[in-house]
Amino acid sequence: MKITLVKKILADGSPCRKCADVLHKLEQGGYLAQIDQIVEAIETDPDSRGMQLAKQYEVDRAPFFLVEQDDGSTEVYTVYLKFQMEVLDA
Repeated sequence: MKITLVKKILADGSPCRKCADVLHKLEQGGYLAQIDQIVEAIETDPDSRGMQLAKQYEVDRAPFFLVEQDDGSTEVYTVYLKFQMEVLDA
C-alpha cells in the first residue's frame, strides 16, 4: 500500500489552514511515518502535481489522501477522520 497526501498551497504561498491542521494531527498521532509521499497542489499552478492529481481523481478540496493498494486500485479520502479510522488505525 502507498499513501499520498495532497496538500494545497494558496496563492500567497502559504499552506491552507485545513492542510496545516491535518499535518499537525498526523504528527501528533505519530502517523506521519505512514505517509509515503506529500504532494503540493499549488493554487496558482494548474500544472503542479497536486493539481493534476486533484483533476485526475475529481477532488475539489484539500487536503486529500490517495491510498494505492497492491492490486492497483486507488481509494480517495477527503475526510481526515475517516482516513485515520479506515487506513491508519486499521
